[in-house]
Amino acid sequence: MNQVEALLRNEIGLDAASIGSTTIERAARLRMKLHGLKSIEEYRRLLSSSREEREELVEAVVVNETWFFRHRDSFTAFTRIALEWLGQNPVGPLRALSVPCSTGEEPYSMAMCLLDTNIPPERFNIDAVDVSARSLAAARLAIYGKNAFRGKDLAYRDKYFLPGKRGHVLNDAVRSCVRFQQDNLLTGRFLLSRDPYHFIFCRNVLIYFDRHTQRKVIEALHAKLSPSGLLFVGPAEVPIVLDNGFEPANLDMAFACRKAGQIARPKLREGRAAPARTKPAPPTPFTQPKQPTSALNGRQPHAEISAPGPDPEAATDLETARKLADAGNLSEAATICETHIRQQGPTAQACFLLGLVHDAGGDPRAADYYRKALYLDPEHHDALWHMALLLKKNGQDAEASGFRRRAERAQKKT
Repeated sequence: MNQVEALLRNEIGLDAASIGSTTIERAARLRMKLHGLKSIEEYRRLLSSSREEREELVEAVVVNETWFFRHRDSFTAFTRIALEWLGQNPVGPLRALSVPCSTGEEPYSMAMCLLDTNIPPERFNIDAVDVSARSLAAARLAIYGKNAFRGKDLAYRDKYFLPGKRGHVLNDAVRSCVRFQQDNLLTGRFLLSRDPYHFIFCRNVLIYFDRHTQRKVIEALHAKLSPSGLLFVGPAEVPIVLDNGFEPANLDMAFACRKAGQIARPKLREGRAAPARTKPAPPTPFTQPKQPTSALNGRQPHAEISAPGPDPEAATDLETARKLADAGNLSEAATICETHIRQQGPTAQACFLLGLVHDAGGDPRAADYYRKALYLDPEHHDALWHMALLLKKNGQDAEASGFRRRAERAQKKT
């Protein structure tokens, strides 16, 4: 099975630990059964010779977990800054990218945001890219079931969708705004012919990768982002990009970053998008599968929240808490973390996760739990980063700088 895991790492950069080796083994054995194969070696040979089978295995192990307007504050910030940019740039379209775009919910949400503000489609281009041909086919079809619509505000569904026998059908006005393409962030030639983008959404994918692959992906994103463009990532991924050439964009709850060294409030010119707020974004990461941190194709693999401990059941508790937190069930997630600590004793991972849960809810106890995590593991990289961000948000710049330096030192050691 190690050879199968190595193949997945080479094919899509997947860190097996991020979703669990048992998940990969289960998927591989189901594919073996389908082909009537008896041994892993037989299946390895099939994978080596068949690109189609490699793609099928990727589809089997990667979890599609996405919905419209996921982390709505990101879309609120995107819309506001897009309007600013378009107001200052009467010539030339705004360019936005969703990668991985999964089954289309994210790029279609971007299109609905812009259409809702009466921006004509000719003023913007939205590209949506994914490695999965199957996901792209579903995105182009644009028929969605109930899991794609979450939260209480579903007015957009009534406005842009029609109910059908197979689900809600997205109207042509939105579908025509998005251009889908198959490509891979790891090829070294990612979207080579495309101009840089003013906005890139790349959320919940870095957490599936090991550090080397994370750096490679971030390099590709850095190359495709305009000088003062914005990169939106998943909550758990903020520390990763801050370690690799980016800095906070200071947009509350948007999980947005800009290239390091750019002017914080640039004049709005072609290729520049300026956030209007100066308050740093508070960290709130969860979305993690089965290893330290939380998606490929908007699916659920750095936040090193959950490196499994010696007790498998204890690790499962933390996984459950992460999933609940990601779905917005903060109270339930906190209860599981507290029970875990009571029964298993405090660990850096459990305290860190509980800090993240409190941080997401704006609970001041977040700082206490980050500090507890750092007492147990003084070099817990993500606890250091999120403590720095939280202190910065609260105006404690000097102390925040100290934690940031510690986080940078911890990063170098790993």
